Parts: sequence; C-alpha cells; structure tokens
Amino acid sequence: MIQTEARKTLKDAPIMWRRINSIGIILDCNSTYAANLGYAKSEILGKPIFEHVPKESWESMNNSLKVWFETGKVTNRRITFKRQDETTFPGLLQATSLYDENKNLIGSNTVIFDLTKMSNEQIREYQKFVKDANKKLEEIKEKEYDNLDKNSRSEHDGLKKMFEMLSKIDFEVLKKQ
Repeated sequence: MIQTEARKTLKDAPIMWRRINSIGIILDCNSTYAANLGYAKSEILGKPIFEHVPKESWESMNNSLKVWFETGKVTNRRITFKRQDETTFPGLLQATSLYDENKNLIGSNTVIFDLTKMSNEQIREYQKFVKDANKKLEEIKEKEYDNLDKNSRSEHDGLKKMFEMLSKIDFEVLKKQ
C-alpha cells in the first residue's frame, strides 16, 4: 500500500497497528505489530486476523468483529494474542471503521496494546505518541488535505478517528486490566 503522510505516523510507532478489510484480512500493519508477533510484515499481509489468536480466543475475536460491524468501533476488548513461536499475551484491542468516499465500510484501523507491557514509562510513550500523531494529522488537514486524492483523504480521516479514540483512553485504567 502507498504510504500517505498520515500513514507515516504509524511506521515506527510504539503501538501495534494493523488495517483489515471488512472480512478480517490484514491489509497492512506497522513494524511494531510484526515484531511483537514475531513475523516479517510480508508473512502477515493477506492473512486472516484469526491466525494471530489461539483457537480458544477465536470466539472472542469473532465477537469483536460482530461489535465492530454493529457499532463501527471496538473499545477495550480483551483478547489473547499468539506470537509465531506460539507464546501468548493478553492484549487490549481498539478499532475504528474506515470508509470510502461513498461511506461504504472498507475496513478498520486496529490498535492492540500488550497488557504485559503497561509500565508507567510505556504509558507515557503511548500518550506522547498519540498527542504527537494527532498534531501531525491536524497539520496535514490544515496544509495538504484539500490537495489529497480521495484515497488519501479516506486514509487521513480514518486515522484521525482512530487517534481521537486513542486520545480518550485512560491508560492507567488499562494498566490495571
């Protein structure tokens, strides 16, 4: 996928990010997502999201998809994730919908927090990243948005919605989950 300026905010982000299509196939992810799961990015793209959860978590993941289809978002959904080496970790999933220019659902932007890594230092890093990313997206909106093609606008709008959701997270509460 083409790296828009908006998407570049996620390249080496401290958060695990992936984009899926409307049937749960991974279209893109950042290096943090790939590294935390122990895969090369090329091994992830085109795979269903169920490949990254143990079988006993498929029902939870499926319920998450149902909530997303019904509401357009998922917040604070606890799901166990599986790395390539078969080890697991508790994760907290947050997702927002991505729409095309005709308001048709085309996928989601999903962020997963590894609950085993919720240190105070990590929380500060997440908070700074979300704040900086929101600022960057505002700059794009002010300076470049009118000149973006429809796909780049959709990308920007979807990420803006995701970062607005992330900015409302109380990470101290997440830490205790």
